[in-house]
Order: sequence, then C-alpha cells, then structure tokens
Amino acid sequence: MALQDLFKTKSPFDELRATVIAYVKQETLGPAKALGRYLAFGVAGAITILVGVSLLLLALLRLLQTETGTAMTGNLSWIPYLVVAIVGALVAVTSFTAARRKASAKELMK
Repeated sequence: MALQDLFKTKSPFDELRATVIAYVKQETLGPAKALGRYLAFGVAGAITILVGVSLLLLALLRLLQTETGTAMTGNLSWIPYLVVAIVGALVAVTSFTAARRKASAKELMK
C-alpha cells in the first residue's frame, strides 16, 4: 500500500454525506419522474377526450341542422344549438359525477 493511499481515505462525514445524497435522489427523483409520466399521459388523454367529445357535439349539431329539413329554420334555427348545449352539459355532468364517484370509491378502499 502506497503512502498516497493512506491519505485518500474518506472521512465518516464524507461517507454519510454521500449516503444521504444517494438516498434523497432515490426517494425524490424516482417518484417525481413517475408522477411526471403519469401526469403527461393524463393530460394527453384529457386533451384527446376533449377533442373527441367536441367533434361529436359538432357532428350532432350538423346532423340536427341538415336532417330536420325546414322544421328548424328561420325563427327556430336556435333549437339545434340549444339541444347540443344541453347534451354537452349532460356529458360534462356525467363525467364529473363518474370521476367523483371513482375517487370516493378509491378512498373507501384504503
């Protein structure tokens, strides 16, 4: 063993500091990365559902405007918009109710 190796030994403080840093990285960065991935997929899914529901509501509006003939023209041209607004509100209320019910069911399982 060379004389230089004797002076390169780490002190207990350096080992403790290295251990604490490794532990903090393991316990914070790992879960933070997993949470970020979870949030990214959640946001992407929410945007996809939002676009899909919006297109379905637009399709319903166009269906009501074209397939009802002259029944909803002139002074009654606002009725398809009202129907689509009501359907959209029902979809939103149903979604929020289902999400709340699912969240409360998870709390009961704990």
